[in-house]
Amino acid sequence: MNNCYGLILAAGEGKRMKSNLPKVLHRVCGKPMLFHVIDALKGADVDDYIVVIGHKSEVVRASLNENIKTAYQDRQLGTGHAVMCCSDFLKNKEGTVIVLAGDAPLITAETIKNVFDFHINGGYKVTVLTGDVDNPAGFGRIIRDQNGNVEKIVEHKDASEEELKVKEVNSGIYCFDIKLLLESLNKLDNNNAQGEYYLTDVIEILKRQGYSVGAYKVDFTEFMGVNSRVQLAEASEVMRRRIVKRLMDEGVTFIDPNNAYIDAEVKIGRDTIVYPGCVIEGNTEIGEGCIIGPNSRIVNSKIHNGVEVQSSVVLDSIVHDNTSVGPFAYIRPESEIGKNVKIGDFVEIKKSKIGDDTKVSHLTYIGDAEVGRGCNFGCGTVVVNYDGTNKHKTIVKDHAFIGCNTNLVAPVTVEENAYIAAGSTITEDVPSGALAIARAKQVNKEGWLEKKGIWKK
Repeated sequence: MNNCYGLILAAGEGKRMKSNLPKVLHRVCGKPMLFHVIDALKGADVDDYIVVIGHKSEVVRASLNENIKTAYQDRQLGTGHAVMCCSDFLKNKEGTVIVLAGDAPLITAETIKNVFDFHINGGYKVTVLTGDVDNPAGFGRIIRDQNGNVEKIVEHKDASEEELKVKEVNSGIYCFDIKLLLESLNKLDNNNAQGEYYLTDVIEILKRQGYSVGAYKVDFTEFMGVNSRVQLAEASEVMRRRIVKRLMDEGVTFIDPNNAYIDAEVKIGRDTIVYPGCVIEGNTEIGEGCIIGPNSRIVNSKIHNGVEVQSSVVLDSIVHDNTSVGPFAYIRPESEIGKNVKIGDFVEIKKSKIGDDTKVSHLTYIGDAEVGRGCNFGCGTVVVNYDGTNKHKTIVKDHAFIGCNTNLVAPVTVEENAYIAAGSTITEDVPSGALAIARAKQVNKEGWLEKKGIWKK
């Protein structure tokens, strides 16, 4: 958009959050609130933007991309003062600037575009985003004249009894002509109950100069602010509904749309089915035709096409086509599971690569290992990767067969087509085509119970 800019106010402390983390960095569907607002601005194609930081500014600044501009508000003296801190950013610019709140993460790029269009095409010098709220406590009220035009905006703390009855509220989002905004900021004072510089007073200043005020009304959820943990949960619920609806529109099936927890950056392919209780987080990508069974958790992972995950956890890993995982499997970070693999119940894979067509069907631990194609791991196999000080690597090559209750004591290599007998503890490499047996010989002591006097007849 030509000559359109953005300011994001993110300097507040957020005392009601009762947190050591700056309020704007609390996450809504896996992403800090501030980042949602930044992404909305970027999606609206503004020419440039700046973030006003203050409380724990070093923490907020460290979370941002180094290319993002910031302005520092040393004292929180109101929204007008916060915008004053951006004067250097604005002084050589012409056009329109939109002012957004960093703790209102539900604003969309579409709404920002619409507000700019409404403001510019209507010839306004100031436009306020408004909405009707059933419980407007805490919001500034939009006071209109008898012709329906915006007369003024009154802060809740300064409103009269009659003004408090008004349901239309100020969202805290504004568009201004940049030149007139800068001129008006120089005329602000803090003669009010809070001793703060209100950005809303700029609107009165411009109105006294004869400029009409535009009011663009949207649904309340677009500007829902977050000032407490309760409001954080409410905003997250709205965002989740949006995410799930978008994915369903793209061809994903949710068995219970109200019982799925999907982060904002997650991508899911068409014809995938997501069952209730699933938590899919971070930058996870799930392919087409997958089944994500009940109560599964997938974080920052790449799940290819046709994969089935049943009641399992997959963290920071890759699962290739047509593989099944679970139930009750645990794929730990830096693992890669090949195509047509079976990872069964109560199997844990840690920092390992599993080749195509391999079966690890139940009750097995594989850690720090490289496993080839077409291998079979019997029930109870353990890769013993830790010696008390260091982790060691195990290599199992193509088409090896590992019998039940085998311990592979790393570092060790099992060559191609090798067999290991059930119950073995393997401490040396196994050659290709060999059968390794490492267990005590069975001894039957006839009459032992009777001799011990514990025979039961």
